[in-house]
Amino acid sequence: MELLPQVIVYLVAAIIAVPLSKRLGFGSVLGYLAAGIIIGPSALRLVKDPEHILHFAELGVVFLLFIIGLELQPSRLWVLRRMVFGLGAAQVLLTGIVIGVVAWLAGVQPVTAGVTGIILALSSTAFVLQMLAEKKQLTTSYGRAAFSILLFQDLAVIPLIALLPLIGETSSAETPNLMLMIGAVGGLAVGGRYLLRPALRIVARTGIPELFTATALLVVIGSAMLMQLAGMSLVLGAFIAGMLLADSEYRHELEADIAPFKGLLLGLFFIAVGMSVDLQLLAERPATILSVVAVLMLCKGLVLFLLAKAFGLSGIAAPVSLAAVLAQGGEFAFVLFALATDAGIVDDELAGLLVLAVVVSMLLTPIVYLLNEAVSKRLNPPGDPEYDAMDEHDHDVIIAGFGRVGQIAGRLLRIVNKPFTALEIDSSQVDVVRRYGNKVYYGDASKLELLRAAGAHKAKIFILAIDDMEASVRTAEAVARHFPNLKIIARARNRRHQHRLMDIGVEHIFRETLLSSLAISERLLSDLGFRDEQVGKIVSAFRESDEKLIVQQHAVHDDEEKLIQTARDTAQELESLLRNDETFRA
Repeated sequence: MELLPQVIVYLVAAIIAVPLSKRLGFGSVLGYLAAGIIIGPSALRLVKDPEHILHFAELGVVFLLFIIGLELQPSRLWVLRRMVFGLGAAQVLLTGIVIGVVAWLAGVQPVTAGVTGIILALSSTAFVLQMLAEKKQLTTSYGRAAFSILLFQDLAVIPLIALLPLIGETSSAETPNLMLMIGAVGGLAVGGRYLLRPALRIVARTGIPELFTATALLVVIGSAMLMQLAGMSLVLGAFIAGMLLADSEYRHELEADIAPFKGLLLGLFFIAVGMSVDLQLLAERPATILSVVAVLMLCKGLVLFLLAKAFGLSGIAAPVSLAAVLAQGGEFAFVLFALATDAGIVDDELAGLLVLAVVVSMLLTPIVYLLNEAVSKRLNPPGDPEYDAMDEHDHDVIIAGFGRVGQIAGRLLRIVNKPFTALEIDSSQVDVVRRYGNKVYYGDASKLELLRAAGAHKAKIFILAIDDMEASVRTAEAVARHFPNLKIIARARNRRHQHRLMDIGVEHIFRETLLSSLAISERLLSDLGFRDEQVGKIVSAFRESDEKLIVQQHAVHDDEEKLIQTARDTAQELESLLRNDETFRA
């Protein structure tokens, strides 16, 4: 089949299969795999030779590793070091050992069994992260643990890709040129540091977007080719280039330019993998393949469960969910088994069987995860959340919402040695704040029983710093109704939020962007040449006018036409006032 008809087949298959897969809750990766299986030589035979497109589509993996490198700033790795290099490393090593021992007991040669175990220890980064993101579970305890493990696995792929040819070369007459490899890595590091950034700066100054995109593609593909010429893998060069540019001022622009190519080519890569699935082999040896899948998922699941408990994931639900979401094989298994086959470590028949087992495990993961959710809901039916028990105290201040605004208020109160009680409804935010040594209680501040437990009947001031507008209004209503003597100092996201709080009777309200906007305006006017006296008068007049407008608009905030008219009248009044002021006359 010619190129253009093939492109149409790939696009139509992806457009049909991927949205359908996402609608069913299985994610886009499974949709790409299913599309490849359907159009491949084992089904409709619309494409009969997937190998030629698979090699081209591997550029998707190259771009993926480049973007992973861009995102791996040293500071980010340092924050996640315990989970990434502790939990992640333990998962790869222990799972690799367990699966390797099982393979050895099944009659596989020791070296082949060891390599197979490590490859099958990897899970699908794209598949798992997308599934967790779609279900809004990336911020859960097991979601963060899954991300850390996947991050280490992505890092582990790099030495694996470099080592597999070396392991295979031990039985070959040709010896790899280690000096050439070291020189290539060193050359890429030095060139990236002293040549790449100046080159990007020159291209950026041209102001031609497509030229910068072409340069970004050249950086990725050129780095990958350099590593390949030195006898290493394409993705190693792309990853190193990404790491070298992780703290560059062009990092975000590079990522934005590469991301569309990465998405399309990675999708094409999964389609090509799906096309290479041997359905005839599955039909001929279903028991063998399903047994391999069962051993793979059970071994990985058991190791993940035990490690999750060892690394502090509390209860049963979180460790089981982590095991369910990461028990499958990963997309890098397709690349690594191909390299292992080329190096003579794994024979073609075993590699084909294992690749098919990986695909089947990926197909089963959404089903396993849905079953896990169903069982968790049955064992732990949804109800009112279990909030933290309150300590006995008589603090004068209660802070509801311990995010950006609440934390600043809390820090200032600590400086002046004024104790307070902090409440926060977002459990992930509670975890983060507690890791920094802050004491905050998990709970919904709009609940009367929690307010009483927090000492609202004894407190003097209630800081309402909740980010969500509806939750903020509910909390203000509860405090105003049940604790009328408690003074409320509230944060408002915008004018509408402020008007709703004024409806309740809250008097001390601060719009979160007003002060920073006025500060920016002061700097702007000063830089434009206005005298300090003029700047102060303009900003002060504007603030007084805005406060007056808020009160006027509150009376008519349900009438859009009157809102617009009052805004126009106030603006004209302010302009007239300032223009007639002698301070601004030359």
